[in-house]
Amino acid sequence: MQAVALLKSRKISPEQIFMLSVLIVNGGNYVYNLVLGRILGPAQFADAAVLITFLLVLSFVAMTFQLVTAKFSVLIEDTKFGAFTSSIYKNATAVGIGLGILIVVFAGELQALFHTSTSSMFVIFGIGVPLYFIMSVNRGIFQGKKEFKSLSITYQGEMISRLVITLSLICLFDIQSSIVIAIGILLSFVFGLFPFKMPSFSIKQELVDPTRRKQIRNFFILTAFYELTQIIINNSDILMVKHYFESYEAGLYASLALIGRIVYFIAWMFVMLLLPTVVQLKKDGKDTAPILFKYLGYIAIIASIIILGCALFPKTAITLLFGESYLAMAPLLWKYALATGLFALSNIFAYYYLSLDKYIPVIISGVFGMLQMGLVVFFHDSLEQVVHMQIIAMVLLLVIQLAFFVYEQRIAKVANA
Repeated sequence: MQAVALLKSRKISPEQIFMLSVLIVNGGNYVYNLVLGRILGPAQFADAAVLITFLLVLSFVAMTFQLVTAKFSVLIEDTKFGAFTSSIYKNATAVGIGLGILIVVFAGELQALFHTSTSSMFVIFGIGVPLYFIMSVNRGIFQGKKEFKSLSITYQGEMISRLVITLSLICLFDIQSSIVIAIGILLSFVFGLFPFKMPSFSIKQELVDPTRRKQIRNFFILTAFYELTQIIINNSDILMVKHYFESYEAGLYASLALIGRIVYFIAWMFVMLLLPTVVQLKKDGKDTAPILFKYLGYIAIIASIIILGCALFPKTAITLLFGESYLAMAPLLWKYALATGLFALSNIFAYYYLSLDKYIPVIISGVFGMLQMGLVVFFHDSLEQVVHMQIIAMVLLLVIQLAFFVYEQRIAKVANA
């Protein structure tokens, strides 16, 4: 009874609620992918993987608006916040509409490039793109203001609706699988909009001053560049494998990538907490390095456990998650998890310096993202070789990021001496 009373007396912080929510959301997304993999089989799952990868690419592009909104939600005064949110909503909507139109117009070319069964899935996906950008700004406001309960609800709404709608359509109607997946993704964007933070702008509110607008523009450009490197590093391999290999092999590789990326999606939870915390600490004139070490430690431990599990029980993991038809990927599972773990650690450094308005780590990530892509272009004789190229690129990336951090710390000590 005393234990129960103690648990009741302890309050769960909004940050803890958000971390738990992220675990639930990632778990739900994994269930979504795993069920699709089992139902569709490797060949059809390759088509599904293209749409899922497009969704991830979209999330990285829209993350630019989310991070900009989150950072300046901390920095901008309340009197100017309404003008800021109104402006960023308009810009995000315009970019979303433009990108959505491009996807719809070039749906046929995308079908030919990735050898998918239909172009209609790209048309449906393109229609939903503007909604995703609006949703991302909404999430950025919640993230910056540390309204983690509302932020959790938007992610849960998107995940649960996509899972329920897609699986319901597959079970109830005989519709082409890729079309069903596209419809599920589109409708999930609608559910992900709630709760919605309406922009409140009135004539009495002050406009954002030119100096701050310049800061917003510079951070936006820097973040957009970094998110582009995220797209290249995190998603180009699946799209390139779909281009270079047959559908069956591409489906096998998609299952490998899904399992191996568990560590990255867990690390993303810490990235979401890192940015507003670092910005606030810098604003208050406090040391930001301890929070970096804290999250690096968490991710290193989690990555090590996952890589070890993949090395010791690869067949068990693949059989339980996807089924025996995907067992050919068992020997590569720990290697892919290693590449992803290295990237997750490097990613923490990049987001940390992004929060501090330091650009070099972002440029470093861009260089090694292109290196990874170039290595796969020239060395793709087998799926194993594709994975090895990623490990090489990610080892080099982490080493350079660590070297930059050590260099920055030494410069800071000399300056403070």
